[in-house]
Amino acid sequence: MTVGQTLALSGLVPLDAQVLLAYVLERDRAWLITHRDDALTREEANDFAALARRRREGEPVAYLTGRREFFGLSLSITPAVLVPRPETETLVELALEWLPADRDVRVLDLGTGSGAIALAIAHERRRARVLATDASAEALAVARDNAQRLSLPNVEVVQANWYDDLGARTFELIVSNPPYVASGDPHLRCDGLQFEPSQALVADEGGLAALRAIIGDAPRHLSTGGRIAVEHGFDQSSAVQAMLREAGFVEVVVRRDLAGIPRVAGGALAVN
Repeated sequence: MTVGQTLALSGLVPLDAQVLLAYVLERDRAWLITHRDDALTREEANDFAALARRRREGEPVAYLTGRREFFGLSLSITPAVLVPRPETETLVELALEWLPADRDVRVLDLGTGSGAIALAIAHERRRARVLATDASAEALAVARDNAQRLSLPNVEVVQANWYDDLGARTFELIVSNPPYVASGDPHLRCDGLQFEPSQALVADEGGLAALRAIIGDAPRHLSTGGRIAVEHGFDQSSAVQAMLREAGFVEVVVRRDLAGIPRVAGGALAVN
């Protein structure tokens, strides 16, 4: 069977089929276009068929290939971490608006997972010292591997549950994409979320518990005038803005993702 026939008969959307076949053949997607009439070996066809079946069953492409691009960086991904999504780039964009490129700054990324947010910030702001924390040792292994592979020495990876064990360290900016999905939300059964680590997705209090803990304790870990930015659910913007104001943050801002959905909120710690 040829490359073109294999793609057409895969039962997958074209992009997924192309990414998986390119992975099997150790080529890029551009190569597939110019070699549509090339024949696959039996081993290549079988390897692709196995991956295509898993994808049809809902398993994320990033888990099948072990790779995902985020903010222009190629990240290693395993089932121990969430698959980085385009909407989370909105959080990075806001962080970069607030972080100067010409001086040293300290940034804390809570619940780093694969390290996507921390690494994107560290890559764009080389004078930033980014502390990336997570409660999961398995997730931190992925983040540490990504930092080393991308040669980003300005990222420190530490195991911690939110602010636990950080002592008196303070930061100019805190960022987080915490779990914010309510238990029982029907979305957890679709879009491949059933394959992703539930502890990185689901939070108590209708999905707001982690956000409340992060925002509520942030003032103790921010320098004077420091800022915080968090990702939240599609229907949580008003609640998160209220949390920020209750915790003493001013200049509260909201950023929408590419779909136009309020996705990120943040503010500056009021100076007394």
